[in-house]
Order: sequence, then structure tokens, then C-alpha cells
Amino acid sequence: MSDEIAGRWRRLADETVLLDGFHALKHALRFGADVRSAVAADRGAALGLARELAPDLVETVDALLVEVGPEGLATLVSRPHPTGVAALATPAPREPAPGAPVVVLDQPRHLGNVGAVIRLAAGMDAGGVLTVGTVDPWHPNVLRAAAGLHYATAVTRRDSAASLPGDRPLYALDPAGVDIRRLRIPDDAMLAFGSERGGLSAEVRGRAEVLVSLPMRAGVSSYNLAT
Repeated sequence: MSDEIAGRWRRLADETVLLDGFHALKHALRFGADVRSAVAADRGAALGLARELAPDLVETVDALLVEVGPEGLATLVSRPHPTGVAALATPAPREPAPGAPVVVLDQPRHLGNVGAVIRLAAGMDAGGVLTVGTVDPWHPNVLRAAAGLHYATAVTRRDSAASLPGDRPLYALDPAGVDIRRLRIPDDAMLAFGSERGGLSAEVRGRAEVLVSLPMRAGVSSYNLAT
């Protein structure tokens, strides 16, 4: 790997987010990400993945990828992905799309779980995912777990429940709430989930218009979501 490639990567790192692995790069490109740099331990192998898994992106990936070798990749990324691909892209937080439900994660802690929620929300064509608290939803570990699907939906952070959108009804998941099977939730609702151990914060609970409960078999203590 040349010093020029390494230097450019390090300069871009401060203003971009890491797309760790081929799948993250694939999804980011499909949903319009501004990919500033992309590298591979083995360019031929990465293009083989593109031909197999993303034939629509072969030309784009071919134009972007620079081979840096396994050692070069290890100097750029602390924990190289098994696919041997990494990229840097401009983050793109945006406001949730109207007319579709929004997931609110209240004080999440587990970065992998946040990424899993974003991945599911993108697949379900939700309006977006908002996190309340200090966790950065664009953290590399979140992006890795979400497989780069941040670019397929709105993903942004709010400091507090008070800064959540005021034009959407807030339905908060809580064991004391109304059984979700008895409700019709509006298309533009926000659905707030607390942590597995702590549940909803008092702030989000107090802001909610409706408390909603999920059916759960006796003897099961909790569902794993945003712990």
C-alpha cells in the first residue's frame, strides 16, 4: 500500500464514517451514499463478491476499489471484515420520512443492537430511527451491525425526548401499556423502545401519548432490543 493511499484515508477518516465489509459498501452505494474511498485486501476477490451478490454495482465497485493487501487493510482498519473490504463515506443524517412509522430508541447502550434495529427498520421501509441519549447511531460498530443500511432510512440522534418531532404521536412500549393487538397505530407514529434492563426513561414515558405492551409468554422476562 502506498503512502499516498494511507495518507488520503487518514485525512478522510475525520469527516467520514467507516463502511466495514462488502455488504456495508453494497448497501451504501445502492442507497446513494457519497463513498469517498474504498479499499480491498484482494481486489479480484471483492469484485467476485460484487458479481455474485451485487451485479448492479459491479462497474461502480470496480471504479472505486483500490487493492491494499491484507497488511495494508489491517493498518487502515483495526478489525478488518472477513470480506476484506472497507470504505469511507460521508454521513447523511436526515429527518424521518413523512407518512411512515419511526422507531425511537430511548437511551440505547449496545451498539450492535442499535445497528440491528436500523437494519430491520430499513428493510421494513420505516420512516427512520431516532436515538435519544449519548450513543452515536453513526458509530462504526453500529454501521457494521446495520450492514450500511443507514443510507436506506433516516438515522439521527436527539439529546432528549423534548427534541423529538412534535408533529407525530408517540407510542411507548411498556409492560403496563395497552396490548398492541388492541390498537391501531397511525402510520406516522413514533414507537419508543427502552433498554432491556431499564425500560423507558421517565422523560420518554411522560412524553408518550399512549403506552403499549407487547404480548409475552409467562416466565419470559424481557425482549432484547436496545439494551
